[in-house]
Amino acid sequence: MKRIKEFLNNQELKITYFNNQVHVLNYKDILLLDEDKIILKKESGTITIKGSNLTLLKLLDEEILIQGQIKSIEM
Repeated sequence: MKRIKEFLNNQELKITYFNNQVHVLNYKDILLLDEDKIILKKESGTITIKGSNLTLLKLLDEEILIQGQIKSIEM
């Protein structure tokens, strides 16, 4: 039961890249949303995703899934 609570309450930032998709969990806010650049606010600083034809496949409170030609992910 303790492990389930830890999993559900986990606030750690996680970034996963696969098949021209970037999944970000536990970001704070979207600062910029463009087809060539997306900037997300995190606890301390920002995450910048650069590419082309960037689109959102999933957008929830603290979870986002971005698809497109990903060129770089900067923190």
